[in-house]
Amino acid sequence: MIDDLLSLSVLIGIAHSGVRLATPYLFAALGETFAQRSGVLNLGVDGIMLMGAFIAFYVVFHTGNPWLGVAAALGVGALMGLLMALVSVTFKAEQGISGIGLHLLGLGLSSLLFKTLIGSVQSVQGFSELQIPILSTLPVIGPIFFDHNILVYLAYLLVPIAAFVLHRTPFGLKVRAVGQNPEAADSVGVRVNRVRYSTVVLGAAMAGLAGASLSIGLLNIFQENMTNGLGFIAVALVYFGGWRPVGVLLGALLFSTVNALQLWIQVLSLPIPSDLAVMLPYVLTIVALAFAVRQVRQPAALTKPYERGG
Repeated sequence: MIDDLLSLSVLIGIAHSGVRLATPYLFAALGETFAQRSGVLNLGVDGIMLMGAFIAFYVVFHTGNPWLGVAAALGVGALMGLLMALVSVTFKAEQGISGIGLHLLGLGLSSLLFKTLIGSVQSVQGFSELQIPILSTLPVIGPIFFDHNILVYLAYLLVPIAAFVLHRTPFGLKVRAVGQNPEAADSVGVRVNRVRYSTVVLGAAMAGLAGASLSIGLLNIFQENMTNGLGFIAVALVYFGGWRPVGVLLGALLFSTVNALQLWIQVLSLPIPSDLAVMLPYVLTIVALAFAVRQVRQPAALTKPYERGG
């Protein structure tokens, strides 16, 4: 049985699934990285993902156009991000509580809309696999990296883009300054609340896209609470990655590969309790996070409301 798990074809399958399953984590965690680097913790990511997943599925269900579904998911994510920014930045509510409230809103509203507008689990034709010419035919690495749908490639492409924006552009400099010392940033003319609004809305739009990548990219269905806490893992991955896009990528791949491993363990019917296999990626994430957070400093103003002149 164990020999089956170690066969080349299964190892390639695990790696392929790991690359694929990292997609929603990357979208959500990269967006949340910008929000946290500006000083705002958004624990509503999971609820936003659920709304993004539903609205993307609903649009594709009625139009058959997955790109319209992506646009709708980005839009609903941005609107929920605007709500989060209003509550946490303008009204200066406690960010953890307001984020949990946003999560519950997304969880309940997506469930209500699903029961009202769809009623039962249906399937749609989402994004098809897009094989990269020549590269997809390469032995081993071809099927692992170059045989995925367009959203998978987009998620990985956003990693260097996010790193460049965060560390090599004026906007990124403002984000980092606001998250580290908002008083100093304000003193040189940076509009702290405007920066925080923009990053929270951006992060929420990315969370909506993460939800769409689940419902019309990976699974092609929608069901209640289909994220199953994935958004909270994405928030944890920001800490694991040290608030750096490359670190987030490594964390997402670690979690998704272990998740793919437990799925293959169940598929191969290995003599390992299924409950233990399901727990494996979450236990590993907790252990890795416990060690990772000791190595880096979080943004100094994270979760701290800014009162000008205070």
